[in-house]
Amino acid sequence: MKLHFPELHKPAWKNDALWSPSYFAGSVGGAPLGVLKRYIEQQNRPH
Repeated sequence: MKLHFPELHKPAWKNDALWSPSYFAGSVGGAPLGVLKRYIEQQNRPH
């Protein structure tokens, strides 16, 4: 397979194939900043 498709040997992340130029927009519906801060602080962080 590698002889016929050498491009498959390259990792996908080298060509930015796993990411796209995008963004996230969200709303909190006017919640007080203190409530938002507590919510964020109580979230489990990824390892």
